[in-house]
Amino acid sequence: MNSSVGELIRSAASAYRNKVALVFEDERWTFAELDRASSQLAGRLAHLGVVQGEVVSLYSPNCPEWIIGYYAVMKLGAVVNPLNLMLTPDEAAFAMSDCSAVAVIGSADKLDALLPVLAKTKLRHRISYRGKALNGTLDFDELLQGDTVQAAHALIQADSASTIAYTSGTTGHPKGAVLTHRGIMLNTAMTATLHLRTSSDVVVSALPCSHVYGNIVMNAAIAYGMTLVLHASFDAGRILESIQTHRATIFEGVPTMYMYLLEAPKLQTADLSSLRCCTVGGQTMPEAKMRQVIERFRCPLIELWGMTELGGLGTTHSAYGPQVLGSIGVALPHLEARVSDPEAPDQVVALGEVGELQIRGPMVMREYLNRPDATAQTLTPDGWLRTGDLARMERDGYLYVVDRLKDMIITAGFNIYPAELERVIAAHPDVALVAVGSIADDHKGELAKAYVVRRQGSTVDADTLEKHCRERLASYKVPRAWQFVSDVPKTSSGKIMRRMLHTIPAQV
Repeated sequence: MNSSVGELIRSAASAYRNKVALVFEDERWTFAELDRASSQLAGRLAHLGVVQGEVVSLYSPNCPEWIIGYYAVMKLGAVVNPLNLMLTPDEAAFAMSDCSAVAVIGSADKLDALLPVLAKTKLRHRISYRGKALNGTLDFDELLQGDTVQAAHALIQADSASTIAYTSGTTGHPKGAVLTHRGIMLNTAMTATLHLRTSSDVVVSALPCSHVYGNIVMNAAIAYGMTLVLHASFDAGRILESIQTHRATIFEGVPTMYMYLLEAPKLQTADLSSLRCCTVGGQTMPEAKMRQVIERFRCPLIELWGMTELGGLGTTHSAYGPQVLGSIGVALPHLEARVSDPEAPDQVVALGEVGELQIRGPMVMREYLNRPDATAQTLTPDGWLRTGDLARMERDGYLYVVDRLKDMIITAGFNIYPAELERVIAAHPDVALVAVGSIADDHKGELAKAYVVRRQGSTVDADTLEKHCRERLASYKVPRAWQFVSDVPKTSSGKIMRRMLHTIPAQV
C-alpha cells in the first residue's frame, strides 16, 4: 500500500501512464497528465507559501480541476477540506474559518459568491477555474502553465491528517471530521478488494467527489487503473448514454438515482450489457426497487454503508459473496462492527435485536476538529465510533440498518422507522419514489407522513396506498398523512433530506 494519498496518482502514472484515467464531458485525461498537472499545482502552492499541515479547501462541482487540486494538496502534505457544493457562502466561510484554511481552489461562480464573506475566513489565496478569474483571484490554468515547478517531496506520516470533512450539520454547526492518510488509503484498498476493482473496469459516477462515497470511487479508480467517467451532476438519460458509450463495467449511485433511472424513457433501449456490478449507498434502498434494478440492469447490485467519520465505507458485500438484499453486508477488513444499546453504548445487544451500530478500526476519524466535547460523545474511550444508525446483526453476521436514530418517529410511545415504511410503500408498482417524515400531533406526539412521487402516467391515490400499507404493516405504523409531490429535497449526493420534507409546499 502507498505511504500517502498523494502517492496514489504517482504510482498509477508509473503503472498506467498513457491510459485514459478520466473522462469528463468532451475532455480526456491520462494518468500521466493528471500526475503532471497535480505535481505542477503542488509546486505552485508551495511557491505561494502553502506548507505541510496547512488546510486548502476545494469548492466546486465535479470536474478535472477538483481532482487535480485534491492530489496537489495531498502531494504537498497539506490537508484537503472538501466543501459540499450545496453550502451557502456563509456556511462555506464557517467551515473554512473553523479549519483555518489558507487557500481555496474552486469554480469561479463559487469563489465569486465568497467575496462578501471573505473577512470571516483566514484565506490567503483564492484559485479559480471554469470561468473568468475574479479580482484578487489566481487563475488555475495559468498556474499549470510555464516552466515545471516541483514541490519538495513531502515526508508524510501515515497517521497524519489528510482531510477535514464536515458533517452535514443537521443541528447546530457542522463538525470537521479529521481523517488520516492511513484511513483513506485503507478504505480505498479494502473497497477495491471486496468489489474486485481492477484496471479492466470503467466506472460511471455522478457522485460528488467532495462526498466520502464519491471520494472513494475516485480514489479507487485512480489507485487501480480504472477509467472514471465523471459527471458534474446526475441526469438519468446522460448516465445511461455514458454506460452504453463507454462500455462501463460499474455504475455507482444512491437510491434516488436508481429510482430515476428506472423511470427514464431511455432505459427501454439502453444497452447495459457491459455492466458487471452496480453499487448503492447513502441511504437504505427498498428491496422491491433493488430487485427491479437487478432485473433490468442484469447485474448484481452491491449495497454499501459508510459515513463522513470513516472517510468512506464501513461495510459492504464481496463481489463473489451471497446477494443478501436489504443488508449493508459485513465490516470491511481491518474494521470491527457491533450493535449496542443506545443508552448504554458499551453493552452489546443480542443478535437480531435493534441497537446503535458501532465501528472500530484504523479508518475511523481521529477526532472532530476543535470539538473535544463532540468527539467524546461520538468516540468511546476504547475507540468505538457511535454512528447514530439503528441496526441489527443476524446470526450469519450480516448487518441491517433499520434507520437513523434521529429520524425515528415516536407515535403514542411506539417506535416507527421511516425506512421501513418507505420500503413497503415503494413496493407498490405505481410509486416511483417515497420519503417519510414526521408531523406534530397533539394527542400522539408525532405521526408519520408520506411524500410520494407517482410513476409516470399513474393516478394512484392515498386510499389505495393506505390499503396497501394496512395489509403489510401494523396499524400504528401506517402513515396518517399523504402528499403527492413532483420531487423531494435531496443533498448534493442525492440522499433524501427527511428533515426538510416539511418545507414542501402543501397541496392546494
